[in-house]
Formats: sequence, C-alpha cells, structure tokens
Amino acid sequence: MASKKKTAATRPATTSADTTAARQRKLQAQIDRKDARGKKKPTKQATQAGTRKQPVRMPAQHLPKPGTEADLMLAPAFEAPDYRGSGKLEGMTAVITGADSGIGRAVAVLFAREGADVAVLYLNEHKDAKETAKWIEKEGRTALLIPGDVRDSNFCKKAADKVAKRFGRIDVLVNNAGFQLHAERLEDLTDEHLQETLQTNVAGYIHMARACLPHMQRGASIVNCGSVTGLFGSPKLIDYSATKGAIHAFTKALASNLLERGIRVNAVAPGPVWTPFNPADKPADEVAEFGKDSAMKRPAQPEELSPAFVFLASPVMSSYVNGIVLPVMGGPTG
Repeated sequence: MASKKKTAATRPATTSADTTAARQRKLQAQIDRKDARGKKKPTKQATQAGTRKQPVRMPAQHLPKPGTEADLMLAPAFEAPDYRGSGKLEGMTAVITGADSGIGRAVAVLFAREGADVAVLYLNEHKDAKETAKWIEKEGRTALLIPGDVRDSNFCKKAADKVAKRFGRIDVLVNNAGFQLHAERLEDLTDEHLQETLQTNVAGYIHMARACLPHMQRGASIVNCGSVTGLFGSPKLIDYSATKGAIHAFTKALASNLLERGIRVNAVAPGPVWTPFNPADKPADEVAEFGKDSAMKRPAQPEELSPAFVFLASPVMSSYVNGIVLPVMGGPTG
C-alpha cells in the first residue's frame, strides 16, 4: 500500500508552544557554543566595603589558650578611627566579659567613645586587659578591671556587685567571653572538653545576666555574642555550635521574660573575626586560611563588628529592637 503524502490539510499546525520551544533551543545553542569554547574562572578578590582597607592574609600562627592579643603577629584592628561618638551611651555603665581582646576590646573602646564607663571582665590575660583599659581612658572614661572565670557564679555575682558599688548602676551587659576548641569527630569530644564549652558559653552567660539584673533599671540592655555557627553549624565545632545556638535561644527567651521590666535583650552573630580566639584553636596552616571561605573572602576585623553592639546597646538607637539575633557575617553564607 502506497504511503500517502501529507498535505497542508493533514500536517499538524505550528503552535505558539512549538515556536517557544524552538526559540528556547536557539538560545540554548548560543550558550552551548560559548560553553564549548571554555571560560577561565575569574579569581574572586576579597571585598573591601569600609572606610579603610582591612587585611586579607592572616599569619600562620598557633597560640596557647586562652590566647593573648599581644602575641598575635597581625594585630587586630579595633580602634575604629573613623567612628565618631555622639553620646549614645552617655553617663552609662557597661559590663563586658572577655573585654581584654578581640571583639570585647573593640566594643569597650566604642562604648567609651559613646560616653560609657566600662568594667573589663577577663580570665587572666592581664597585659591585654591593661591595654584595653588604656584605650578606654584615652576616650575620657573610667575602666574597671576584674579578672575571673564566668563559669563561677560566685565570681559573677561579686563582679556585678563591685561594678554597681563603684558606678552606682549597670546599664549594659555584653556577654562575650567564650571557649572554642575544635574536634575532628564527635568521638574526640571528651566530657571535660564538652563541659568547658557548655559552662563557659552557656552557663557563663546566664550567670552574668542573673548577677547584673538586680542592678539594672528600665532602659538597660543585654547584648549577647552569638555566632554564624549557631545559625548554620560547623562540622568541627559541634559543641561550640550547639552553645551558640543555645545563646540565640537564650536571647529570645530572656528578651520575652524582661520585656515588662523595660530591659531589652539582643544578640550579634558574627562570622569569622580576626582575634586571638581562632589562633588559640586551629593549627597554624588553617589560621593562614581563616576567613577565606566567607562571603567577603576575608575575616572581619573587630572594629567592623563593634558598631553593631553600640546600636543594640543604645536606647537612642534601638529602643524598639528586642529579641533579635543580628547577623554580621559579610554577606550570605554558602
């Protein structure tokens, strides 16, 4: 049987869908040709978005714990020379744990620049703490140095009472002291290691808040230091990530609890920041790569974090901000 030749009447009509599909294939062919030529992947440069250029390369250095800023081969930038104070914390008293170095020192300096006297709580890094005090006094404010361990609730109560006796009040508490130590596998995390992290990072925050609250009035605030690890986790910092997640939850719960008393509670969640914290944890070769996997391809400097603490601490700036975790990570992660 002879095949019938299709006529115009029997051939399927071209539809708009067919036209669209053909157009899409044409566009695809253009891209396919370009892909076939191959393209050199551009090298991503570290991003600089501030008023002064920040370091990109970190030194390959490992420090013994607790880590002192004075021993760092690359000094962290904490001075924020372009930041101009305007009395946002005028006449207030702030308590900052872990204020001897890193983020704590940078926050202490800006708090003083905004008019606050600062109690510098630290473990035993006396040289670093004295340097922080020098910068607070350079801003024209009073520094009170109090060494001790925030895991000890008795120390926390005595410290808070000492601050209140010296200055008459506590207006701001910044919970910043912390412990971090990596472990390749969960099985490598000993009970001793776990308790050091939990008691410092969670119990220490609770101890200090509980100790300071009797000396805080309406308009006071608490700012906790969270972490990117508390939002996204970190495979070699399982216990640390868990504590930072707990700090975020503690922030929200305490914010609700203290709302009727007019005391705000918020947190800052930093990404990688150049302080003694990580060189006192990671091997030297990993420290040299620190921060390169962040959105900005570099770690932050402490002075890039401290204005966020001023914002959350100041009733002039954030009287309607309560129970938030403010990410300061240089951009989206992942």
